[in-house]
Amino acid sequence: MTTYLSREITPRLVRALRQLPVLVLSGLRQAGKSTLLQNELALARGHAYRTLDDFATLAAAQSNPESLLEGATILDEVQRCPGLLVAIKKSVDAQRQSGQFILSGSANLALLGHVSETLAGRAAYFTLHPMTRRERHGRTNRQPFLVEFMNSPALPSVKAEPVSEQEVLTGGLPPACLGPARDVNEWFRGYVQTYVDRDVRQLSQITDLVAFRTLAQLAALRTGQVLVISTLARDAKLNAVTAGRYLNLLETSFLIRRLPPFLKNRSSRLVKSPKLHFTDSGLAAHLAGIATLEPGRDDLLRGALYETYVAQNLAALLEAHMPDAQLAYWHEQGRHEVDFVIEYGRKVCAVEVKAATRWNESDVSGLRTFLDRTPACAAAVLAYNGREAVALGERLWAIPIGNLLQ
Repeated sequence: MTTYLSREITPRLVRALRQLPVLVLSGLRQAGKSTLLQNELALARGHAYRTLDDFATLAAAQSNPESLLEGATILDEVQRCPGLLVAIKKSVDAQRQSGQFILSGSANLALLGHVSETLAGRAAYFTLHPMTRRERHGRTNRQPFLVEFMNSPALPSVKAEPVSEQEVLTGGLPPACLGPARDVNEWFRGYVQTYVDRDVRQLSQITDLVAFRTLAQLAALRTGQVLVISTLARDAKLNAVTAGRYLNLLETSFLIRRLPPFLKNRSSRLVKSPKLHFTDSGLAAHLAGIATLEPGRDDLLRGALYETYVAQNLAALLEAHMPDAQLAYWHEQGRHEVDFVIEYGRKVCAVEVKAATRWNESDVSGLRTFLDRTPACAAAVLAYNGREAVALGERLWAIPIGNLLQ
């Protein structure tokens, strides 16, 4: 029997369950939503569990939704029957009580307008991201280093193991990152096929699935890059409108995220387009056809996949522990860039990711410029894949990726 590993976001879910009648948990398919809802006793206790993946349950939801809403209930894969939400609204309005319903699904319910409108003022929305490094190692019982560092920047007190090539290639979807390494490629192949055949057809009327998959593969090759839709559309042999619609679908189903630019400093040459990141580095590597990350083979994509791995960890940590924080990137056209900018209240922290085990002065030039341009920046970090943490100057540190994510 596989041991259940606690998730970072559980304490936030439990608090929300005590305050609002509806809790909505969405996220990438196979991120572990169903497992969490069935294994976390503080959530599962007192709730009947029903999944709309079951044909009989789906049929009941479509014909007689009230029959599924007797008592406290967990409804999994709720996006399969949007009409059920109207019945939930009526039930909540008739007898409003906290923790009445927990809904989960693999489509971003907050992005689907009719859902947020139906449950306005009644629901709290959360995203379950791919597993963090802390979750995989069963170390969620202490505060993350990132939170401590944001509150009081200082060097880590302990050493952490570097992030391995295998960690990046398997990503954070539990069946991939916790299963046998020899089966990962086969699992991702089936995952993509299921996603295209089921989720895409369910969410949108796409007649050319081959073109859609081509665009997804081209997007994977651009993970970690500034998104230029016209260029992506040209390479996919699609018009810009269709490419934009396909990207929206990828985002709605949690395969990609668009990282906004950080614009709050003195530069007049800032790039204002979003940056594209796949939600899971393992899925991005599979779609891009990358089976190894040996240095020297494709260093640009190697760096981008390590950056994507850091992005998915940062997103999960911030969602769970610093939900008011904003994650962005900074790019001064033709000059300097910083992979991540974390803004929390009046505090700003810049993070540049380097996949190599060593660095040189050119690797911190973007961070130095950002510090100069942004007086509010309390700390700038070169996150590299080594073992030693070093202070490089005022408000500037080199910290191992392993420490940053521990």
